[in-house]
Parts: sequence; C-alpha cells; structure tokens
Amino acid sequence: MTLVTEKPTKDDLWEKSGGWSGVGAAVGILALTRIGQLLMIAWMGGANAEPKTVWDRLLIWDAGWFLRVAMDGYPEGFTYSADGRLEGNELAFFPVYPMLIRAGAGLGIDPGVAALTVAWVASVGAAVALHLLGTSLYSKRAGWALVAICCSAPASVVLSMAYSESIYIALVAGMFVAAHRKVWWAAGLLGLLTALSRPTGAAAAIGLTVAALLAVRANREQAWKPLTAAATALAGVPLYLGWVAYRVGDLTAWFKIQTAGWGTSFDYGKSTAEFLWSTLRSGDGWIPVSMAFLLLVALAAAGVALAQKPWLPLAVYGIVAMILVYGQAGFYHSKPRLLLPVLLTLLPAVVAASKARPRVAILSITAWALFGLWYGAYLVTVWPYTL
Repeated sequence: MTLVTEKPTKDDLWEKSGGWSGVGAAVGILALTRIGQLLMIAWMGGANAEPKTVWDRLLIWDAGWFLRVAMDGYPEGFTYSADGRLEGNELAFFPVYPMLIRAGAGLGIDPGVAALTVAWVASVGAAVALHLLGTSLYSKRAGWALVAICCSAPASVVLSMAYSESIYIALVAGMFVAAHRKVWWAAGLLGLLTALSRPTGAAAAIGLTVAALLAVRANREQAWKPLTAAATALAGVPLYLGWVAYRVGDLTAWFKIQTAGWGTSFDYGKSTAEFLWSTLRSGDGWIPVSMAFLLLVALAAAGVALAQKPWLPLAVYGIVAMILVYGQAGFYHSKPRLLLPVLLTLLPAVVAASKARPRVAILSITAWALFGLWYGAYLVTVWPYTL
C-alpha cells in the first residue's frame, strides 16, 4: 500500500507554529537577544574607545558603504587611489538594503536612523521566517530553537547593525518556507530579492532550483510554477553583476572591485586552509584562534547535519554557500558573519534542542547565547577590525 499525504496548507503551518502566540514568542526571543547584546555593548564600551556610543557602533564598517550607496548612488566606474591603484568602491554592495535605506530617507528620516530601522524591522521578519521554517521542517519547538540559536550566534551582532544580514536571513528563510509549502510565486519573488541582497544569494537560488525540480518530479502538470520561481531567483545575481559590468564597461568589474577593496577572490579554500594551519599552529591571539575553531565547528556541524538527511534544498543551499565562504580569500574575521545565514550548520543543535527536555534545551541555549552575545559585543567594542 502506498501512503499518500495531502499537501499541507498555509493554515496548517500557521496552526502548527502556534499562530500569533507562537510568532510572538519568536519575536520575544529575538528581542531578548538584541536587548541583551546592546546592554553588553554599552557595558563593554570603555570611555576611551571609539566610537563612544552604542548607536555609533551600530553604524560602523560596512554600514558606511551602504549609507553612501543609499544617499549618493553607485559610482560610474572604477575608483583609483592617488597613486593610480584600483580601490574597492560601492559597486561591491548589492542593492536591496541600500534601496530600502534610501526609501526611508526619502520619507524625511535621518539616513542612519533609516538604516538601523530597516535592519531591525528585517530582524523581526527574520525571526518570524526562521520560526516558520523550523516549524515547517520539524516542529514548533524546533522553530523557536532555530530563532534562539541563530540570533545569539557569535556573529549575530550584525543583526543589530546597519548590515544586510538581517534582510538576507529574512528573505532566504522566507523563500524556503514558501518553497516547502509550494507557494511558488512567493518563493520566486523572495528568491530574486535574496539574490539581489548578497552574492551568496546565488546559493539560495540554487537551493530553490532543487526544490523546484523536486516539485516537478512529483507533479509534471504544474511544472511551470516552480520552474518560473527558480528561473526568477537564478536571474538575480547575474542581473546585478551584469549591470555592474555594463556600468563600468568591464565584464569582470565586480570581481576586480571586490579583490581590490577587500582581497576577496575565489582561491578554492587555499587562504582559509592557510589561516587555519598557521593560527592553530602558532596560537597567535585568542580572537584568531577562536575564529579558527568556529570555522572548524561549523564544518563539523554541517557534516552532522548532512548525516541527519535534512530537506534537500536547504542542504544544497548550505553546501554551496559554505563552498563560497570557505573557498574565498578575504578577511578571516568576516567569515563567521558570512556563515550566519547558512542555517545548515545550526540544524544539529536545533534538532537536539527540539527533542531534549525543555529544561535541558533552555539551559543549553542560554549558555550558547551568553557566549555568543558576549563574543559579538566584544568584536564591536574591543576588537579593532571590521566584521
């Protein structure tokens, strides 16, 4: 006998997630992590540290680039230093987040306020989408665990900053929820926006393509819907890279700008391997050593997750995204942030927490959160380098 299950409806997911109370709990978990970390940042920021205020700390590093794109637009071409060397410029940054900042500023809001408002609202969207994704794939408890573990990870401080991670996580998690529920118009739209938010949106589009192919194999009569969604998402990254190439007049313009500004180029993991080898061999500095361990733990967690046979589209997305992160040269201290939206590395802890006794799960996640939130606060108050 063949067991046939009906396709779950949107109402089923809403009921399974706990409805408004379940979503409210997810947002409450997010709020606890954000408020707790902001208090840590205020406490750890010494009087002689720069910038001095919590607000200013949330608007440093990449935030300045996003604000310049939002207010001044993209440059017309390459940017050169006084001695003629190619430099990085705003064309390296994908457009969704700057467009939203610009929209807020167009309403008369201060650009910095608009940037943080967009990021914080997107963080709420990310919490809701993560809860729905964990619930859809596993259970309501898994949904809450996914929110808590993701939003208190060592690099989760960027969810409070004027960075694009909160938007990206909201979009990619929402895309996978829509794909899992077979709401293809939403999956395609969210996939396109995901791909126009960050370069790793290409990995998300590939994950959505896998979901679409699975749907086509199950029902060939409705193939155009999932295939259209996949094609829409796949177009995002090439569209932006192509636009940069056209604007500058160089097919490889975006890649040259990335390399010149941030040393980012794909070297098949050579730089990552060299960093891990030299750092763990010499033990030079606790932040480099801790980040090396974070990278190794993320690899191990991904291996455990794959052994548990997660939903194939999410697994493929995670593998491709991790290849992009580990395979590229660049600032090693940015890699934990780039891994935050991968989600695959979080699944073993999420599954374990959802199956453990509530007291054990709460204590374990609390311990993780205390370390992760403190670590992120340290990175933006004491650690002098960009994330």
